[in-house]
Amino acid sequence: MLIRRPRRTLALTAAVLTTLALTSCSDASSSTGDEKSPDEVLASAKKALDETSGVNLTLTTDDLPSDVTGVEKAAGVGTHDPAFDGSITVVLSGQAFEVPVVSVDNKVYVQLPLTPGWQDIDPGDYGAPDPAQLMSPDQGFSSLLPATTGVKEGDSVRGGSDNSEVLTEYTGTVSGDVVKNVIPTASGDFDATYTVSDDGELREADLTGVFYQDSDSMTYTVTFDDYGTEKDISAP
Repeated sequence: MLIRRPRRTLALTAAVLTTLALTSCSDASSSTGDEKSPDEVLASAKKALDETSGVNLTLTTDDLPSDVTGVEKAAGVGTHDPAFDGSITVVLSGQAFEVPVVSVDNKVYVQLPLTPGWQDIDPGDYGAPDPAQLMSPDQGFSSLLPATTGVKEGDSVRGGSDNSEVLTEYTGTVSGDVVKNVIPTASGDFDATYTVSDDGELREADLTGVFYQDSDSMTYTVTFDDYGTEKDISAP
């Protein structure tokens, strides 16, 4: 027996199927059109860091080998003048010294412990880079991003102010020849983990490898906050 469905029911069914089809097409289009590869994400993060006026940055480690002279911590404002105003904590003979630092016009000025006034120094004597160059597109932190190979996307988590951002991890390997831009005595390959915000800003970099000659592998964590920071930094 032939069963006739009411026209109203047929029309409703057709409308529902059409809506589902259009929604499916729309979702597919948006997901594939906006999705970036891990290498493209890091390229965008480099661009964001290179184009900002300045950031608050920190570099820290909890496992600096006890028998090396090296950097335990650095914190301050870096700009693209290039310039840096902050402090660096250096470990000498097992003792840590926090030293105020201003780097501008290719000179690095420090206030050494028990020494009056400011002196200009060669930071390489302390196993440290010129902190102003940490913002250099060619020799700073952003230079690590395009040099990272085998990049893979990891987990995404909520973070930032009021957990309002989506932060995604990307892992890969970067050569010591490039990491030397950050720590001059680095050697060998390094494991890198980058945390990138949903608006394409590099927020954190973890680098693990041999930073100092004849020492064990260790990890430096670098954070980047307050993109768009502006500060007039001059010689002391």
